[in-house]
Amino acid sequence: MKSARLLSIVLLLQTRGRVPAAELAERLEVSARTVYRDIEALSAAGVPVYAERGRYGGIALLPGFRTDVTGMTTDEARALFILAAQGAHSALGLDDALRSALRKVMAALPAPHRPAAELAGRRILVDPDKWTTRPSSAAADAPSAAAHPVVELDVLHTAVFTDLRLRIRYRHSGETRLRTYTVDPYGLVAKAGTWYLVADRRGGPQLFRADRVASAILTDVPVRRRAGVELAEVWQRLRRQVEDRPADVRVTARIRRERLDLAVRILGGALTGPPRTGDGGEAGDWATLDLAYPVLPAVRQLLQFGDSLEVLAPPEARRVMAEAAAALTAVYAADAPSA
Repeated sequence: MKSARLLSIVLLLQTRGRVPAAELAERLEVSARTVYRDIEALSAAGVPVYAERGRYGGIALLPGFRTDVTGMTTDEARALFILAAQGAHSALGLDDALRSALRKVMAALPAPHRPAAELAGRRILVDPDKWTTRPSSAAADAPSAAAHPVVELDVLHTAVFTDLRLRIRYRHSGETRLRTYTVDPYGLVAKAGTWYLVADRRGGPQLFRADRVASAILTDVPVRRRAGVELAEVWQRLRRQVEDRPADVRVTARIRRERLDLAVRILGGALTGPPRTGDGGEAGDWATLDLAYPVLPAVRQLLQFGDSLEVLAPPEARRVMAEAAAALTAVYAADAPSA
């Protein structure tokens, strides 16, 4: 704890110049007496630090003194480059500034930490945006109770840094049985808070939702990635496959106005346009939604709105909703009070 505090003092003084002892104490959550003892310890260790008393006094380093020590551990350096790995700065026009900053940080890192930081940026990506469609594939469906138990994320995290093939047991969406695959991992992607393993299977890219991986075992066979291909490239290809999947089922539904805001948030990319609030319904109590789904069974997503939403077209979608509602009714019929 003390060594970390001493390093924090040096870095603060390098950045700020002269800093009052009271401010250092507040920042470090210690007493001013402790700060002065730390200054004596730094001075004894050869750091040219001194204290000036008086109204405009403070603690400072001798002019021109710099240290190359960043204070970062290996994990801290990796964390920084993981957070910066995805182009989330594009909307602010800061991509060039980010690249420049990362080059400076990389140059300032202690040499033993640099390979881990560089590798982290190639093995882990963070994509904060939600899917622009609501795909029905294993890549993006919500997990179900049948998915448990699942492998711990840190097992996959370790796997992607070992450069070894991985054998996983995986449950696809809508299935209860587990399938076994041998894959060549490129890395992990956090998409809108959900983790995915990106890997090649039989030489082709595939996306595996982490909470559907029941087990993961490292083999002793070196990973076989395609030459010159990196995680970012594979991820972009897989993401486009999911988001650009043709939505062949066009659905029209009406929803009560008081549930409209919630529906817009939940349905997200399934909406093909803004809600229409000027047509249908009694006294303007309803709004009309235009939606698109890749497969007909996906319209069951709308069941969560209960009787606040009615599918108007096509007839096939109404039939799917009716069948699903009947199945639910049968499940709970035994608990219904008799007339």
